[in-house]
Amino acid sequence: MSLEPSADPAADRRATYDYRSSDVDRPALVEDLTRLVTCEIRADTYSRQLYATDASAYELTPIAVAFPESTADVAGILEYCAEREIPVLPRGGGTSLAGQTVNRAVVLDFTRHMNEIREIDSTGRTATVQPGTILGTLNEALAPQDLKFAPDPAWGDKSAIGGAIGNNSTGAHSLTYGKTDAYIESVEAVLADGTVTEFGAVTRDEIDDRADPDGDLEGRIYAEVQRILDDRTELVDETYPDLKRNVSGYNLDRLVAEYRGATLPGGEETGEPGTVNLARLLAGSEGTLAVVTEATVSLEPVPETKAVSLLCYADLHQAMAEVEPILEHGPAAVEVLDDVLLDLARETAEFGPVTEILPEGTNAVLLVEFYADDAARGREQVAGLLADRCPDATAEGEPAADAPRTDAERRAIDALEAYDDAERTKLWKLRKSGLPILLSRTTDEKHISFIEDTAIPPAQLPSFVERFEEILEEHDTYATFYAHAGPGVLHVRPLINTKTDVGLDQLHGIADDVTDLVVELGGSVSGEHGDGRARTQWNRKLYGEELWETFRDLKTAFDPDWILNPGQVVFREDDPTDLREHLRFDPDYEFDAGFDPELEWDNDNGMQGMVELCHGCGGCRGEQETTGGVMCPTYRASREEITATRGRANALRQAMSGDMDRGEAASDEFVEEVMDLCIGCKGCAVDCPSEVDMAKLKAEVTHEYHGRNGASLRDRLFANVATLSKWGSRLAPLSNAAASLPGARTLLEATVGIDSNRSLPTFEAVTFREWFADRGGARIAEREAERKAVVYPDTYTNYSNPAAGKAAVRVLEAAGVHVTVPDELDDTGRPAFSKGFLEKARTTARENVAALSPLVADGWDVVVIEPSDAVMFQSDYLDLLSSDSAERLAGATYGVCEYLDAFRLDETIEFGGSSTDRSLTYHGHCHQKATKKDHHAVGVLRRAGYAVDPLDSGCCGMAGSFGYEAEHGSMSDAIASILYEQVADSDGERVVAPGASCRTQLENRPTATGKPPTPIELVAAALA
Repeated sequence: MSLEPSADPAADRRATYDYRSSDVDRPALVEDLTRLVTCEIRADTYSRQLYATDASAYELTPIAVAFPESTADVAGILEYCAEREIPVLPRGGGTSLAGQTVNRAVVLDFTRHMNEIREIDSTGRTATVQPGTILGTLNEALAPQDLKFAPDPAWGDKSAIGGAIGNNSTGAHSLTYGKTDAYIESVEAVLADGTVTEFGAVTRDEIDDRADPDGDLEGRIYAEVQRILDDRTELVDETYPDLKRNVSGYNLDRLVAEYRGATLPGGEETGEPGTVNLARLLAGSEGTLAVVTEATVSLEPVPETKAVSLLCYADLHQAMAEVEPILEHGPAAVEVLDDVLLDLARETAEFGPVTEILPEGTNAVLLVEFYADDAARGREQVAGLLADRCPDATAEGEPAADAPRTDAERRAIDALEAYDDAERTKLWKLRKSGLPILLSRTTDEKHISFIEDTAIPPAQLPSFVERFEEILEEHDTYATFYAHAGPGVLHVRPLINTKTDVGLDQLHGIADDVTDLVVELGGSVSGEHGDGRARTQWNRKLYGEELWETFRDLKTAFDPDWILNPGQVVFREDDPTDLREHLRFDPDYEFDAGFDPELEWDNDNGMQGMVELCHGCGGCRGEQETTGGVMCPTYRASREEITATRGRANALRQAMSGDMDRGEAASDEFVEEVMDLCIGCKGCAVDCPSEVDMAKLKAEVTHEYHGRNGASLRDRLFANVATLSKWGSRLAPLSNAAASLPGARTLLEATVGIDSNRSLPTFEAVTFREWFADRGGARIAEREAERKAVVYPDTYTNYSNPAAGKAAVRVLEAAGVHVTVPDELDDTGRPAFSKGFLEKARTTARENVAALSPLVADGWDVVVIEPSDAVMFQSDYLDLLSSDSAERLAGATYGVCEYLDAFRLDETIEFGGSSTDRSLTYHGHCHQKATKKDHHAVGVLRRAGYAVDPLDSGCCGMAGSFGYEAEHGSMSDAIASILYEQVADSDGERVVAPGASCRTQLENRPTATGKPPTPIELVAAALA
């Protein structure tokens, strides 16, 4: 029931909430909890919607969101909620694929504050961490000790240790390392009533001493464990599948195995009989038994080296028949990729070149990786594998005398080997191509994760795949097969449109039929990703009624009122879980942007397809500040979900699909709270597996906002920066002096909103274009040149930094290029585009295309010095204009170092200048990284004689006008601090960056001695 106001508010607040109703008294809940705990509690619409999804197909708006700072906060929240039967959901990175981290509950986000590594004991090989600690962050901290937390889920650099415990996570190398439960030594946990306790190893005598079926909550928990050990051990032994990978249901098979001192499937020894570790009972419980607030986990040494072989097959069935004999060789991983994904990979720019190394006739591959103590042993292991499974392949090493030999038929048509990091990465890149390709669909049909996680005895894989394909055919769809063939966990994502009734029937029918097949073959419905909303309903069929009731009894013992993440793993009869409910997209879903898009959307479903593209994997939540990648700089600085691409994408979809008020996307609040802090770095377009283009979406929303509400003076000034720069140059040096007058910047902040702490750009009286004309134009005659290039005088180069333009001309002419600089042109439209003035940007684009197209048709290349302006021509014009001439201009445009590198023009240049004896730290521009063009400058600088350390860095935080806007100053500085730390850790003696914004930001470093040069200026300095 919902709470209605009465004469006794306190009585109301003691009443029981009906969590299935969305009409609860959230303000009262927030008010009460705020008095009880120290952490922040939110129940506003945006915050709740941000936590309504995870990486699954599900969506369910929570009651409120809390950000605990301590165990006391968690205990206080649980005690309060227990008295009122308000559900509580512990959540880590929100990367779950089965819907287990979405619920109508009070969500506890541990990643904001409870993310500390409390202790690392390298001698004892343990680490004590809080639940919000990201696995990748933990492994970074362990790297100096050559240790690691062994389970390696695919999204380990975004997944939290609490989530790994909740899911009992594992990964590609589970053949060696098993699941998370094997590494849990002890936990601090808060029980459903708010009691704080510890779970770890206990003897049977200790269980008997603590067991009290009529006592407090802990006593009842121990009593239920006692009952299971007394009455259910044989049932567990008989019913649980004999698998290395099974995370369905509660972790009773480990409990019983430890009690008996038995060996687990896969060979893990459990120790002396009579002792069990109750902390491991929480593994795979999905937050339904207790809330972990601290965990001590054991660690494994990092392997000395690795060796990889890629076995090639004519089809998937041949590959599946090979898995069992391959396992005889003791690999650390055996991964599969089928013909559907290989064909899709061949069509992509990123993965196509990798597929070219495959032998002809390859329609499926098995990637086999070995861990080894040294390189020689790695080669022996691969050689032994090939001698057994693919004797026609030529191995680099010789198999050891004791290498296994199997009698199974040999099916591989060829094999590849890889031993160094670069070659291994290339083969793993092919294997990992599957998910990005599948997740890039913008149609209503999606590759849904709901039965992708079955675990099958490897010997049954051939039969399983064949019959699974028959089930898919019966339901009129298809899927791809990839991932962890070694332990029998194939990822299979059928293509389904859940926006239709037919799609819902397919969803349920396929899951039901595949569950029957799994049970028949001795498998499990989940070998990795957990039960959640997708698979909980099938646990009854998998384990039978008696164990299903045991699950319920265990749940009740831990959580008498079933408030902890209800509906996962097991459910009440009056509240069953159905995988067709609470889907993000269902037949009732409606999309209405509220306006017509201005830009070209070259994908299925247009702008709607892009808005709906985010699947929630959390790749944008880059927790580790030094691990690189572009996406998502604002989240790295703030750790606020709303500042991540996932948060913005979900909020935008919800605003356009009726979850919020219609037209919300163009409201003041939405633009300010959700879209404003997107800095347009384009990192999501390259780093996001789905390639969500949030910068482009922001441009659409901002344009619509301007149309409805008008634009500020500051936005108009920034959009017209080319005109301002032209006048600044004409009035220089007076314009520069005026900007430095006392009080000038304070006045600008008060009147326009430009941050008074920022130094304003300065202007040169002689522009780059004027310099070129004054020198008499080109020095290399057109008839003598192999190439001819238009050096575009972009706004910044032309008016503020002509030195870079001069350097570009010098270097290009040293390479024998005939150069010209066009008259009048100096604005690419980038500032207007970035500020959402799309009509102005389109007008400018048309002018540039009209002026430059005849030159392109005559064989001229277009070279642009400022990276964001180059990308404007190469990419954004295609969004503004639908014309062949725009496409031809895009194809003929290059950044200056890209131009030199692409045609190897610098190889003809004689270098040897005095500047080449210095080492450099290179920070690439985020727009170049987003279009995969940032590497060119590194190659050119190295050939010019420099030692270059290229940073794997994100945006600098200046982001064009963003860093100049007063309200964004602190965010800009926070983003910059991440870059500054990377620069400080680099061995380079001098920083170099191609972008004007980047160079301005880097000039503000505490140790900076001036504005860094552009790469082309250093290349020019290196000319002999």
